[in-house]
Amino acid sequence: MNMDPLIPLFAGVGLVVLMVGLTLKRFHQPYVIAYVLAGIMLGEYGLGVIADASVAARAGALGVLLLMFFVGMELPIKSLLANWRVPILGTVLQIGISVLCVWAIGIAFDWPLRRVVFLGFVISMSSTAVLLNVMRETGELDKPLGRDVAGITIAQDLAVIPMFIILGLLDGSKPVISELMMQIIGGGIVVFALIWVVRKEKINLPGARFIADDQEMQVFTALTICFGLAFLTGLLNLSAALGAFAAGVLVATSRQTEWVQRSLDPFRIVFVGLFFVSVGLLIDLRFVMDNWIVVGLLLFAALLTNTGINAVVIRFLGQDWRHSLYAGALLAQIGEFSFVLAAVGYKTEIISEYGYQMAMAVIALSLLLSPPWIMLFRRLLPKNSTLHTTAHS
Repeated sequence: MNMDPLIPLFAGVGLVVLMVGLTLKRFHQPYVIAYVLAGIMLGEYGLGVIADASVAARAGALGVLLLMFFVGMELPIKSLLANWRVPILGTVLQIGISVLCVWAIGIAFDWPLRRVVFLGFVISMSSTAVLLNVMRETGELDKPLGRDVAGITIAQDLAVIPMFIILGLLDGSKPVISELMMQIIGGGIVVFALIWVVRKEKINLPGARFIADDQEMQVFTALTICFGLAFLTGLLNLSAALGAFAAGVLVATSRQTEWVQRSLDPFRIVFVGLFFVSVGLLIDLRFVMDNWIVVGLLLFAALLTNTGINAVVIRFLGQDWRHSLYAGALLAQIGEFSFVLAAVGYKTEIISEYGYQMAMAVIALSLLLSPPWIMLFRRLLPKNSTLHTTAHS
């Protein structure tokens, strides 16, 4: 059949998300679950409507950039930089403890060092997309604990670069010096640019007054700001999501957030939804059913371990146990960057094909179960607690 693959993608996704989303809404469940379930139903291992998962994945990647752009506009970046020790130390401690936990398991199975480090990196990454989407829906993003957790996920995105370098060194391959220098210089430029922008009380976007009453040009201006800076950081071999976040901070400092949000919010909803649909498309139901005991045990272990590790780290950094446990639940899922790490591990033969399929299944299912996992901890915590509202002790 001669048809653009995007047509069945949007038609199928729209119909299934509508049906599943309205059903889950009656049970007060977040739309993230509806998106992932739609991907499972429409994918190769479901109804087979979407055979090529890469189409949704490419569209979904744009959604992650738009989400980071909005987060950059909404997060009080001055407060985030003032409390830099929470995201930086939190990320370093969390990754280090994750590697140590895997090392303790690896002793029993005689795993080589590179597999221990690789698996520690994989489970240490939390999902920026899931976390920020859930916190935006619940209004927790502008609370002290929400800002700390968001800062940790952004720091984790930056940590991907040294992770790839370390894995390359353990594999015996030498890093390309020019690329490494570009990443270091690029990272420094982004950090100093953010500090400069934040210190300015207000900056003016060039040409903003010419499009004050032109809605069409406002849309393209907002898209250019978001994807333009994402493109620049990509050229520096940095995460494009970091560039989109920096673009959001720039717009927030210019006090132009109202028309930018109005112009891009529909795009954010569609493309973020497609990202989570692409996660559902990656879940091989046959593999999960054939290995359901192992998948279930690893999934539960990952969620429980990540919750515990992150709770201990947040507690160490000054929060009480109630807030720390909730923060641990927020950070419990395995993030989207772990898909990339798993692919690198398979390509470099750190893990086998079976290990790769297992990693993909556990990562995707952890993203699916993250919202109900968070809701469980929210309900288990004392009703009279001042959750999400207290500052650091």
